[in-house]
Amino acid sequence: MLLNFSFYNPTKIYFGRNSLDKLKPELANYGDTVLLAYGKNAIKSIGLYDQVTAILKDAGKKVIELSGVMPNPTYDKLMEGVKLVKDNNVDLILAVGGGSVIDCAKGIAVSAYCEEDPFEKYWLGYKNLANKTVPVASILTMVGTGSEMNGGSVITHEETKVKAGRVFSTEVYPKFSILNPEYTFSVSRYQMVSGVFDTMSHLMEQYFSGNDNNTTDYVIESLLKSSIDNLRAALKNLQDYESRSNLMWNATLALNTLTGLSKSQDWQVHMIEHQLGAYTDCAHGMGLAAISLPYYRFIYPNGLDKFVRFATEIWGVSAEGKTKEVIAEEGINAMENFLKECGIVTNLKDLGATKEMLINIAESTVITGRGYKKLNKDEILNILEACF
Repeated sequence: MLLNFSFYNPTKIYFGRNSLDKLKPELANYGDTVLLAYGKNAIKSIGLYDQVTAILKDAGKKVIELSGVMPNPTYDKLMEGVKLVKDNNVDLILAVGGGSVIDCAKGIAVSAYCEEDPFEKYWLGYKNLANKTVPVASILTMVGTGSEMNGGSVITHEETKVKAGRVFSTEVYPKFSILNPEYTFSVSRYQMVSGVFDTMSHLMEQYFSGNDNNTTDYVIESLLKSSIDNLRAALKNLQDYESRSNLMWNATLALNTLTGLSKSQDWQVHMIEHQLGAYTDCAHGMGLAAISLPYYRFIYPNGLDKFVRFATEIWGVSAEGKTKEVIAEEGINAMENFLKECGIVTNLKDLGATKEMLINIAESTVITGRGYKKLNKDEILNILEACF
């Protein structure tokens, strides 16, 4: 553990079949008015909407609703929530849904009392949080983003075609999150596997940086192997509670900052995918998968030893009689085979991208470059073209 770090995560997690029972006691810690944020009809179709609103009513809360939060939540939707918060003096934002709903709730929480343009200030300018925020809590129905236990909020500004992520400080983390794996049963197969690759991508973005013998890397390897094994099990039975519960907890651990400790981290795949998503509105995990294969094939020589470890430890590639380069390539090939086995998208055409979009995506991608190699715009374009 060569890099210094501090670790603090204030989110309280309630996990399991009866975790919704903890909602009413938690509500006693907040004021009278709750903004209930959710997507379209999913939480109503599984009966969760009725359960949650009944609990809120029983707790004596005034409920204001923000419905229709979309995947890849937009700035316009965020500002719709901001108006509701300010008009009703909201005391708590309760996000019920997947990571997009929770991301939007956090965005509303930091933007409601911001006197400047919040997107310019926080998502583009990365300024420190300098205004009152509204507490956020979540009830998770789809796994992948890890937003239930971190300060991340990814918002798409439709007018400028910019999809930007911001990780806020711990006061923006959900105060509590309720995780019942049964709520994920209704998610489509496509969205389930997309979410699992999102989890895997979070882990790889943190893993592929540095070649030291870091305890965090062992944690990441275990979570990657658990994600692979449990996705295979879940695809055999979409309502297998054990595999779905493991996938849910893997996603939370993959981005609650634990798996980034003492790691420089990369995140270039995510930065490219964010701009892909701004142009195509594709499922985030699928976009990450399509970009990951050519990206890792391009950068592996810069982190060869770690890619050899990835091949042998995660994918069981035999190292006997092979060069490091061959081992690394076989590991990436094994990942590609796994993606195809699970029905995960590996090309941009299937995500609605056109060749005409690629230059704009490359030009608008912002790269921090803390991994093995900082990409330039031409290299990003080459990677995108290799995905096509």
